[in-house]
Amino acid sequence: LPAGKTSTVVVPQPPSRSGDAAPVVVAKPLAGNGFQPAQIFSSRAAGVVTIVSYFSSGNVPDASAGQGSGFVVNAQGIILTNAHVITNAGQGQVQLGKAAPAHTVYVEFEDGDRVPATVVGYDLYDDVGVLRVDPKLHSLDPIPLGDSSRLVVGQPVAAIGSPFGNTDSLSVGVISAVRRSIPSLTSRYQLVDAIQTDAPINHGNSGGPLFDAEGRAIGINAQIRSSGSGSGFEGVGFAVPIDSAHRSMEQILATGVVRYAYVGITTEDLTPSIAKKFGYAAQRGALIDLVTS
Repeated sequence: LPAGKTSTVVVPQPPSRSGDAAPVVVAKPLAGNGFQPAQIFSSRAAGVVTIVSYFSSGNVPDASAGQGSGFVVNAQGIILTNAHVITNAGQGQVQLGKAAPAHTVYVEFEDGDRVPATVVGYDLYDDVGVLRVDPKLHSLDPIPLGDSSRLVVGQPVAAIGSPFGNTDSLSVGVISAVRRSIPSLTSRYQLVDAIQTDAPINHGNSGGPLFDAEGRAIGINAQIRSSGSGSGFEGVGFAVPIDSAHRSMEQILATGVVRYAYVGITTEDLTPSIAKKFGYAAQRGALIDLVTS
């Protein structure tokens, strides 16, 4: 080109290929350039509690005890946990979907101080329990709730709880899968949309929070899967998504119960191969194979 002249060249962006994944966006960490479990523990451990529940047997009011975890969600003393931590659901001969709350419940804070708690209510279908403590009895450090609808596989997570009675224990891992459907411990229905994680979760972690990198609770640790050998943690744990838990909590606080719609059908997944075989227009969906009352 002659001196002093410029030329503009426009290079069109190539079209995206079919199946290209959208950019993965996860929560920014509390501080620094990466996932910092020490910072999460320092900032959030004071809001995680150990729950000790006493259950009646016959005429004996506190015949047996169970232990789990939970976490403070607001300054009014509301605590989230699992339904199976504060009820006898799934224990012994108790029929799934039938449960009685603990006779007496205590909440132990990080400093070892214990205060009595009241069972506000519980949702057996999503395994969510709600307690209340008097905020005058102990200072409270509420834990912010996150958004479980935006979680991605591989995202780092941290769990704080009381496995085997070891209070204030931290474990870390990643989200192994989302939208898992697993058998409920407290009802005869599936617990849908569960978060799968390889963060070590053991007995006593139930009810404790699963954190994202920003220190927000994105799930309630609820179950583990093992080979049945009694060896405990084997890298497959599950948490109730916080969006479901929050919905249950709001209904419990408002009305004392959680209501669900019910459709008397059972279904099978519709896959592209099945759709092609039977000439269905839709490639994904559900096939109704049984209608019940």
